[in-house]
Amino acid sequence: MRWLLLGALLGLLIMFPALLTAVVGAATAAVSEPVVTAFVIGLMAPRWPPRLALRRTP
Repeated sequence: MRWLLLGALLGLLIMFPALLTAVVGAATAAVSEPVVTAFVIGLMAPRWPPRLALRRTP
């Protein structure tokens, strides 16, 4: 499934070269906003494996 999605993405990027610029611009705009970045990290934190989770020190 992962390879199908990657192939579809690469196919779209080959057919529409301007799409790469739009995707990179949207990703850059989203990452540059600290609120959006913190929200995504907060959503992903419960799904991280224990070895990647932040350890609490007493």
